[in-house]
Amino acid sequence: MAVDLAGRFDGEIIGADSRQVYRHMDIGTAKPTATERSQAPHHLLDILDPDQNFDVATFLSMARPAAEDIRSRDRLPIVAGGTGQYIWALHDGWEVPQPPPNPEFREAKTREAEQKGAAVLHEELKAIDPQRASQIHPHNVRRVIRALEIHNATKRLPSQVAGRSKAEPDALVLGLTMDRQQLYGRIDHRVDTMMSEGFLDEVKRLLEMGFTMGKGPLSSPGYRELGLYLDGELTLEEAVQRTKSQTHRLVRRQYSWFKQTDPRIEWLDAAGPDLRQQAYDRVVRYLAVNGACDTIALEPSEEPNDEIYKDAGRGQ
Repeated sequence: MAVDLAGRFDGEIIGADSRQVYRHMDIGTAKPTATERSQAPHHLLDILDPDQNFDVATFLSMARPAAEDIRSRDRLPIVAGGTGQYIWALHDGWEVPQPPPNPEFREAKTREAEQKGAAVLHEELKAIDPQRASQIHPHNVRRVIRALEIHNATKRLPSQVAGRSKAEPDALVLGLTMDRQQLYGRIDHRVDTMMSEGFLDEVKRLLEMGFTMGKGPLSSPGYRELGLYLDGELTLEEAVQRTKSQTHRLVRRQYSWFKQTDPRIEWLDAAGPDLRQQAYDRVVRYLAVNGACDTIALEPSEEPNDEIYKDAGRGQ
């Protein structure tokens, strides 16, 4: 959808996906294909190695200048991706501090989580900042550690550190959704397609390069599970099934960021036969009021309409 709109409205795409920023993670993140990239300029893809840190502050530091540059050339910035925190941080004008990463602190807290359990770190954060703790799932160790790291570096409550800067001007926000069971079916089909495209070979190459499956960005659905298969802890069938189940969970988390009652989002039926026209009409109306140099933020369902995307294995 983003590529289609970019072609119709002289746009460029800014990725809002916390995994597609990483090199060598192409199939497992459903990264835009070479053909799709040739059809529209893309930003924030393939900029880091899988052992490097990328968070919302880093995203904002790159996405905002990219949007300004695109506007300066009288083109349309289109933000596309499924990482809700990134989308809303840009849309609502978050100002997030960037204390430098502290590898020693992170390593110590990671060991503590491994030895004592993730709940211990979450309780530590809750004692320091109940508000921030309520916003992070106890099993999301990386984000809990980041909150503790911010407190350690700034001596301020993580929930109070982030302020607001200028929000995106009158952004149009389009969301794609569909029946949940139909969506799960699309996911399962996509995982099968990824496997046929060489996802297992991608994981093997990453291992050969020295990266650890299940660590950092390589904890994403599929990478951890195929790593366990290669370690002999799962059969391939079990790894594929777990990948599907974990992606179902990811979708449920995405819907917690993109609520269907959210008045900021104009929802479209991703399975509807007129999806392309529906999106086109909304953008035309939006640009008639706001001019051609504002931003479209596009939040996808896990899989888009087959009529729009010829490759059913893509779609984030």
